[in-house]
Amino acid sequence: MTLVFPSLKKGILKVGDLLADSTLAIPEYQRPYKWTGKNISQLFSDIATHKDKGAYRLGTIVFHQHDGKRNIVDGQQRTVSLMLAVLALINERLPAGEDSNSIERADLRKQLKDLHASLSNFNPSFDSAISQANIHNNYLSVSRIVTRPEFTEQMIDFLLNQCELVYFELNDISEAFQFFDSQNARGRDLEPHDLLKAFHLREFTPEEEPLKAKVVSHWESTDTDKLARLFSRYLFRIRNWSRGASARYFGKEHTHLFKGVNINRIDRFPYVEQLRMAHHFVDEYNQHYQRRIDGNHLGFPFHLDQIIINGRRFFEMIDHYQQKIGHIDKDALPSLEGFAPRILETISDYKGRHRTGDRYVRSMFDCLLISFIDKFGMVEISRAVEKAFIWAYSLRLKMQVLQLASMDNYVLRKNMFLLIKESTQPADFLSIELPVLQQISASNAEPIEKLFREMRYCE
Repeated sequence: MTLVFPSLKKGILKVGDLLADSTLAIPEYQRPYKWTGKNISQLFSDIATHKDKGAYRLGTIVFHQHDGKRNIVDGQQRTVSLMLAVLALINERLPAGEDSNSIERADLRKQLKDLHASLSNFNPSFDSAISQANIHNNYLSVSRIVTRPEFTEQMIDFLLNQCELVYFELNDISEAFQFFDSQNARGRDLEPHDLLKAFHLREFTPEEEPLKAKVVSHWESTDTDKLARLFSRYLFRIRNWSRGASARYFGKEHTHLFKGVNINRIDRFPYVEQLRMAHHFVDEYNQHYQRRIDGNHLGFPFHLDQIIINGRRFFEMIDHYQQKIGHIDKDALPSLEGFAPRILETISDYKGRHRTGDRYVRSMFDCLLISFIDKFGMVEISRAVEKAFIWAYSLRLKMQVLQLASMDNYVLRKNMFLLIKESTQPADFLSIELPVLQQISASNAEPIEKLFREMRYCE
């Protein structure tokens, strides 16, 4: 059913126009202000990244017009943060009593002084201790940002006059909340990988614009559940565990893990040069006229823990790992020796494999083996299967009840992902000694226990 809102008005507001509205208000029913320094840093990092564009959308805001006030129903966190930034600009860049100051442009000085007058009428009641602490800390954060040399007058102009918000305004309070709920429900349908798609499509260079339609078509033709599993079960866990960080649930707050650098906009930092070389060399090689003769194609050398190149390379990376990461079994890994074929057969067939805890252990095993293959290919693959099996399934045999937290804590205590990351040869990983189990607590895992005993990892 399509919802109809008779009083709905909508449009685009520049940040400067939004904050110049002296009727702006935050109603008492609003939740506390919960943005932290991390949110502030991300907001201004995004603004700096897009400062060369004609305009940049910061999000949406929902108003309820009542008694001459424009009450913010949705968008409080971002609006208050922008107010703090403007107040910091006024206090830090427009010292009281001075007409000539660090801001040379007369139009910007006048705009900030006018905004000061408007914001003087804005007096929300932040009774929550959480709100008060975050406002204090975030004001200090934005003060540090706007006083940096790189926060130029061009940046101030971009923030006030080219950063925009989409607004929706309603006169009826019940309509306002119904609209807010409908927007949130629509937002909840967006998976983290959908947000990443939108971000990386914006990162395409002008020369790559013709490729967008093909990329979107390929992405949309992929089963969304498969994409969700690829990110949550493999890419997110491997990427975070390789950093020594927890990896339980993949949510929207983790999308920054899959945002990297825009080769065409990033400064020439030394760490970027190897990415820049690989990026342009692969393109040059594949576009050379000789490829029309020999038919060769060079794929980009992706790695699971690499710095991501935004835009086209992100979609190529996801396609690469969609093809590389699948169900690991003995048919998928040829030429296995020793215990490896039996291990893969056993963990795919034993009776208790579908229990929640057993699925977590299987995820650990798969992720670790994928990390090894991503780093070293199929060199010593049989020994890698054995090592990953003993490491992962030791947790299964030691615990009767195994939860998501059990898996995550175990990985971080005995982090083999960090070991692979730091290894330069397969032997650096394969030579690590794993403990022998002294006691078995798990039930319905007899085939696993039998393998442990035969491999001399259980007394």
